[in-house]
Amino acid sequence: MRRSSTGSLTGAVALAAAAVITPQASGGTAAADAVVIGGRPVQVSETPWVVALASRDRFGGTRAGQFCGGVLVAPDKVMTAAHCVSKDVLGVPIGQVRDLKVITGRSELAGTGGQEATVSEVRIDPEYDAGTNAGDFAMLTLSTSLPAHHAVKAAGPGDAAYTPGTSAVVYGWGDTTGTGTYASELHAAPVEVLPDSTCEIAYPKSIYGTYSADTMLCAGDPEGGHDACQGDSGGPLVADGRLIGLVSWGGGCGQAQSPGVYARLSAAPGTWAVRG
Repeated sequence: MRRSSTGSLTGAVALAAAAVITPQASGGTAAADAVVIGGRPVQVSETPWVVALASRDRFGGTRAGQFCGGVLVAPDKVMTAAHCVSKDVLGVPIGQVRDLKVITGRSELAGTGGQEATVSEVRIDPEYDAGTNAGDFAMLTLSTSLPAHHAVKAAGPGDAAYTPGTSAVVYGWGDTTGTGTYASELHAAPVEVLPDSTCEIAYPKSIYGTYSADTMLCAGDPEGGHDACQGDSGGPLVADGRLIGLVSWGGGCGQAQSPGVYARLSAAPGTWAVRG
């Protein structure tokens, strides 16, 4: 996951092209990945497209089983990072996770508001490469449709929102300090779209992954202090009201020399995101 405890995403298993997987019964518990660095609490009512991925069976009930973020892109479709639904993260193949759900309309994970929608199908981008982190996209189909106006539109290829220097916001329930201090309330942090060269220099075949502008987007705080962190993986990066990226990977949290790497939405399978 983003800034994982092992510092790497290698070992995550890429699934078959456009495979459809139905969660089934499993047992045991997996360790959850470690909120947004330098962020502020926000109400999900302001951003109804931000959702949490949860499995109490795998991660316990303290944080309602939250282990990754996601974003509603259609009434019954949620996009997240492919590595979030890998065996590396879940501890078992996705087909053995019996209670995979998407929590919507709830700022406080331990609260009782909102809705917990069951995930009926999971599709992995056929181009996903667990070794380099390229194509880090997954699409979840919900068993229940949510209000259409809650979905966010994605910025298509060539959209100005991808231009370096553009202000953006990243959302999540992950680590807020980089030391395992998890938030129970949704947070948001301001970042900036950075030139591809910044991440190419930071991650030239690093232990964390290899930056590729074809499927990845570089974003962060040039001065440090604002970033995504553990537990934010799959969560949305939004600029000019459009989805431009999903939290994917990086080295450390909130460090100027180690920007965040996001899955670039314009590189997602064309039918997956509603373009703005």
